[in-house]
Amino acid sequence: MTAEQPQGSEAPDDAAISGEQGGTARGPEGAAGAGAHLVLEARQLSRRFGPVVALDGVDLEVYEGAVTCVLGDNGAGKSTLIRILSGVHRPSSGTLLLDGRSVEIPSPRAARRLGIATVHQNLGIVPLMSIWRNFVLGAEPARGWGPLRRLDRTRARDEATTELARMGITVRDPDEPVGVLSGGERQSLAIARALHQGARVLILDEPTAALGVRQSALVLDRVIRARDRGTAVILITHNPEHALQVGDRFVVLARGRVTARRERGNTDREELSELMRGSPQ
Repeated sequence: MTAEQPQGSEAPDDAAISGEQGGTARGPEGAAGAGAHLVLEARQLSRRFGPVVALDGVDLEVYEGAVTCVLGDNGAGKSTLIRILSGVHRPSSGTLLLDGRSVEIPSPRAARRLGIATVHQNLGIVPLMSIWRNFVLGAEPARGWGPLRRLDRTRARDEATTELARMGITVRDPDEPVGVLSGGERQSLAIARALHQGARVLILDEPTAALGVRQSALVLDRVIRARDRGTAVILITHNPEHALQVGDRFVVLARGRVTARRERGNTDREELSELMRGSPQ
């Protein structure tokens, strides 16, 4: 997958951070995450595909140690928003700020270098590959120098076992193929891998969409653990019940626009469901 480029320009792989300062970098008083650090902010993000407007002036604030749930039905613009934040698409207009400074994210690799990790629905997991090998995929520890540099298997196994245990995942045998894990365990592995590789902002794309009740509860527990580690989590979902179990802030999208914002303690499942269906705020 490659990032889109404006016609006639080149997109460097590295993210560019300008000196432009954003607004407040602290959570508003009385809000969920009050006093927390504002890690990532989107201002008036828009994205057009020819005559189709996929996003139209979206604002989003993502705080350290908090779960921001983005809800919406199919076609609401959730996938486009994910792709902009993860470097797959560039916005047609609008600004992204990281730690209060304007930033461009021209590619998924650049997003990862900035500490923005996305766990997509396909998870980026190889079923026939071992658990430990999947865990270090893309950030393999090595030993030796120059032409003698090679994968440090012992360290990789130890890292996988230790970090998965830290997320509450007990691995019987790290050499087992990932294919033996349940859907919830695979999601948990992908979350733990993103955190281990330095994610400050963790974007989860419908992580419970294809899971049953038990496996969904397992994944939502991992979301809470990630939040409690100080990670800024963006949970994309169309399930208001799951959002309410873990969310601190709720943003509802419809037809590419933000139609409502709510905070924990100030909404319920019925209201969020109504908002997603397009009822007035």
